[in-house]
Formats: sequence, structure tokens, C-alpha cells
Amino acid sequence: MPTSSITKIKTKRSNLFLRVAKGHFATNHSHSNYYIDVAAQKSRLSEAKAVAQELCSNSNYKVNIIDTILCLDGTEVIGACLADELTKNHWMNINAHQTIYVVTPEMTSSSQLLFRDNIVPMIKGKHVLILAVSVATGGTVKAAMEAVGYYGGEVVGVASIFSTATECNGYAVNSVFNPNDLTDYFACPSHECPLCKEGKKLDALINSHGFSKL
Repeated sequence: MPTSSITKIKTKRSNLFLRVAKGHFATNHSHSNYYIDVAAQKSRLSEAKAVAQELCSNSNYKVNIIDTILCLDGTEVIGACLADELTKNHWMNINAHQTIYVVTPEMTSSSQLLFRDNIVPMIKGKHVLILAVSVATGGTVKAAMEAVGYYGGEVVGVASIFSTATECNGYAVNSVFNPNDLTDYFACPSHECPLCKEGKKLDALINSHGFSKL
């Protein structure tokens, strides 16, 4: 890692950790002092299942119908595990077909979210849960909400691995980890970044795929 080794923050589940490294990082939307590494949660089945189970245990999904899970930031494996959890017999939020669609949007060159004609029926008229890696500034999730509305769907909530907010655009955010797990965490616009004001150089550019050292 750019400045330090990965630190593991434990949860009550033995196979679920928050992996972080401290430094000075930039995304398309903000600067932050932590890089949150979620590659294992997105790629390793046991950890993806653990994330899904934790999201279910932390939530009140039973009050909402969920027809579709919209996966952002490469969270399709987690999305499939979450759909599996939510269609088990003890959940009441299954739709008439007793199944849940798991979809991911296409990104245009202008960073707009697009659904092809064959995917639109999985969004239009459906109750959609948005699944993201993290919710800090909320820019990506808000864009997803706009896309769901444009294609005729109804957002019913947001789920994420890490979030600094409990709501986004008026919708509840259910996360596995929050600022209580990283008490000094911040994410802010670049012109407000305290590390920039201190003259500290960026360590890396980060996005949902990982990091690139500078």
C-alpha cells in the first residue's frame, strides 16, 4: 500500500473484516484519509455471503418489497448472495415470482448510467435496492437513483459495505461498517481537504477497482 499496510477491523463474523490503509487518497468525487479495500468482499464467496448476512441482520427489509438489486462498483457477487438471503423462507419481501433480479448498469462515456432494452423490464415498475461499496459523498448512489427513476423504477433503499451516512436523498442507507469503525475517517471535496491544506501529497488515486500509486 502507498503509506501503510492493510489493517483488519474485525466484526462478530469470523470471516468478515474491514480492510483499510491510512493515507491521502483521491476519488472522482472527493479526497479521503483512508483507502477501504473491499476486493475480498466483492470476489470471495464466503466473504460476500457474510456481507449479505450482515446487511440482512442490520436491516428492516421485511417492510419493503424488493424486486431488483442494482449492483454498483462491482458488487454483483454480494448482490447475488443478498438476493439469495432475501428469498429464503423467513423473509416476506419476495415478489410474485419468488425471485429477485440482480443487475448492474452500463456507464456511458459521460458517466451516465444506462440500461439496455432487455434490462429495462427488470427496473421499470420494480422496487429497487441499490447496492454500493461505500456511501461517502453519495454522488454515485444519487446518479443510480436518478437512473432508476428515469427508467420507471422505485428506489426502496441503499445497502453498502461502508457508509458515512444513514440516509441518501431521503432513503435509508444500511451498511456493514460506519464511521464508528474509523473514528478519524473523512471524505470531502478536494478544495476542503485538510491534508491538501497541510501540503501533503496524494498517495494514490482510488476507485471501486482499487488504487493507483502516484
